Amino acid sequence: MPSVRPDLRATALRLAYDDRIVVDGLDLAIPTGKVTAIVGANACGKSTLLRALARLLTPKGGAVHLDGRDVHAIPTRVLAQRLGILPQSPVAPEGLTVIDLVGRGRSPHQTWWRQWSAADEEAVHEALRATALTGLAHRAVDELSGGQRQRAWIAMAVAQGTPVMLLDEPTTYLDLAHQIDVLDLVADLNRQQGRTVVMVLHDLNQAARYADHLVAMKAGRIAAEGDPADVVTAELVEDVFGLRCVIGQCPVSGMPLVVPIGRHHAETDAVPVSGTTTG
Repeated sequence: MPSVRPDLRATALRLAYDDRIVVDGLDLAIPTGKVTAIVGANACGKSTLLRALARLLTPKGGAVHLDGRDVHAIPTRVLAQRLGILPQSPVAPEGLTVIDLVGRGRSPHQTWWRQWSAADEEAVHEALRATALTGLAHRAVDELSGGQRQRAWIAMAVAQGTPVMLLDEPTTYLDLAHQIDVLDLVADLNRQQGRTVVMVLHDLNQAARYADHLVAMKAGRIAAEGDPADVVTAELVEDVFGLRCVIGQCPVSGMPLVVPIGRHHAETDAVPVSGTTTG
């Protein structure tokens, strides 16, 4: 892992697809060495923002800076040594083995005069160990379960050795057990290796449980950000998601727990719980 602590931030960011503005006037500083979760309703600009942070989308205005430099001014190979992204639903070539996929994470460290090295080999095997995939190293990626495949892609990002990891909906299409498995893995990478993680999540309860810093977006802007215990309120959920709910306390993590009310249950049907608030 590089020793320099990363500084990733967006300033006056304006993002669009053709003439459709998706994000406008957004300022965001990613806390270094923390897990940040970006949440919000569909089409609010979460994934668009992540794409811009990863330099996959060119801003119409404003800029994204990494360590004080505009990401579009950083050479591609240099940027790939500092910042890695796992997009939604990545697909591996048919027959590619787990170890070969993970090895592709070392590509930014290769040059024509510096080919595969002992350091690359160690990075790949350490990534396999960190993601509990050593026993599956020679299995084809397309033969794995959904949770195993997602761990393999995360292992590739781990092998890349970047201090910043951007994950776009890493739990999509996974069952609940595998969702928690992936999020536990992300937490391990942050706590044990000090990686700065930014991930887009749909599940607000999972975001509150696993994130150190929560960013709630609405219509291309930041509606609230900060500690999940401060951000997740009944008023915020109704404003951002259009959902009335009861906010309780998770008995496992102690973080806010969102319980939707819905149309078929009145607020008076709720069983009283100490410390709950409604919206």
